[in-house]
Amino acid sequence: MDEPAWLVDRFEEHRAHLRAVAYRMLGSASEADDAVQDSWLRISRSDTSGVENLAGWLTTVVARVCLNRLRSRRLHVEEPRGVQLPDSPASGEDQSDPEGEALLADSVGLALLVVLDTLEPAERLAFVLHDMFAVPFDEIAPIVDRSSAAARQLASRARRRVQGATSIPDGDRVRQREVVDAFLAASRDGDFDALVAILDPDVVIRADRAAVGRGGSREVHGARAVARGALAFSARARFAQPALVNGAVGVVVAPLGRLFVVLDLKERDGKITDIDVIADPERLRQLDLGVLDR
Repeated sequence: MDEPAWLVDRFEEHRAHLRAVAYRMLGSASEADDAVQDSWLRISRSDTSGVENLAGWLTTVVARVCLNRLRSRRLHVEEPRGVQLPDSPASGEDQSDPEGEALLADSVGLALLVVLDTLEPAERLAFVLHDMFAVPFDEIAPIVDRSSAAARQLASRARRRVQGATSIPDGDRVRQREVVDAFLAASRDGDFDALVAILDPDVVIRADRAAVGRGGSREVHGARAVARGALAFSARARFAQPALVNGAVGVVVAPLGRLFVVLDLKERDGKITDIDVIADPERLRQLDLGVLDR
């Protein structure tokens, strides 16, 4: 087999892995596919005779392409990414299976994709390559033009952001998680009685203008009224996941991983007392978000 044909075969052999790297780097299936294709164009013109670890080298090429795309994205943002509806993680594939598309994004973790999108490009690269794909820092360092120690610091800083700051004891966080899980389950099932049961009788829901649009009510009081509003949320509840929001357990609504709305919840005695619905891009950018263990 001649070298071009051999290289094509080896690239196709690693394509799924390379696409997984690109998807976690970019959070977009269409961009991931484009990045992999751009990488192939570079690879096909390269001399691979001195490459000892082909899989590692291919990963490095894809990572560099993704890093350039992330940096370009930061320089050419025309509208806040926080309110963009996402393209599908399977956008390069059959579009007739929305359930499969949602499962693909959820396999990475909706909240994780949201938090990754808040990281600086170099931080995201270091975290994704090291923590998700076990790439050594010695190999990450030249991609980000840093020392190995500096690359380690980038990943550490990203890891702290992913884990999120916590302002509550572990026991309180567990209780909050149970309440939020019950709220989401009732919302997804359209179970009005279960929603009323998890809400404090005097619960208040407040929404910013971006969340309600023109003519919508920005403040609603009482468990039954809030439950009726939550039923309208049920269509999006499939894209919701518990996450740390400013150190406490809340909800991120992220259709296939792109942040759309955040619910900042407060609970007391196992009941939700306040819900702050945040969709304004500036407010979203100011939130401290973190990923909860599943």
